[in-house]
Amino acid sequence: MPSRRIFPPEPAVTGETRRQRWRRKRRTYVLRWFDRTILSLYRLIHWLDRRAPIEKRYFRVAIFGSSRIQPEDEAYLQVRELARQLSYMGCDIVTGGGPGLMRAANEGARAGAYHYKTRSFGLTILLPMEEQPNPFLDEVARHSMFFSRLHQFIRLSHAYIVMDGGIGTTLEAMMVWQLLQVHMMSDRPLIFVGPMWRGLRGWIERDIVGRGLASPPDLDLAVWVDTVGEALEVVTHSLEDFLRRHKVILPPALEEPSPAE
Repeated sequence: MPSRRIFPPEPAVTGETRRQRWRRKRRTYVLRWFDRTILSLYRLIHWLDRRAPIEKRYFRVAIFGSSRIQPEDEAYLQVRELARQLSYMGCDIVTGGGPGLMRAANEGARAGAYHYKTRSFGLTILLPMEEQPNPFLDEVARHSMFFSRLHQFIRLSHAYIVMDGGIGTTLEAMMVWQLLQVHMMSDRPLIFVGPMWRGLRGWIERDIVGRGLASPPDLDLAVWVDTVGEALEVVTHSLEDFLRRHKVILPPALEEPSPAE
């Protein structure tokens, strides 16, 4: 039986005029120019990031968490106390600058900053459902894109604590985890706190590592703890290593005031 050749269908006759064709090609050229320009700017940002001086004087801890948790929630009180203790130890605190657990962390940082004069950073983003930056911030960086915000989280911080949160918190944690996985970042602990993240670990271990989609050591790049006290211990070891490597000498610690004072 003779073979049959299959020809593509004839293009539909659109009746495009010369001016319409010129406008279409011009639009394509403009869009490609925008794409190339944006890519060039990303390459410039990467070049600047690789050559920017590394912060060796201040140890900063990013705390990720939900903006929907209210001040009367137990998680709010735990994060506020965690940030207060970190601030008293000499750690700057970095958050998204909004309400919920971000506010709790910045509030705690302000309460513990009386000794080392630590600072509280808020990396805010303009969203229609978000409120104004919380009132406990010392420095505010306003972002219009999640990309730049995530990048500044990475640049500023030396440790990352992941508290209860939703999609945004998960996005931030996964970004840090990937950079640790591909060795673009090291010596910066990523700490998942609480039982809600145990399910994530189980899913990754079963359906990602178990199928060979990631290596077993990748699972150990993150630290999984149950309480903020355990998270504080992990950060304390990282802080001590940071101070030793960069030869930073902090003044003698003061006694914390008693609750009665």
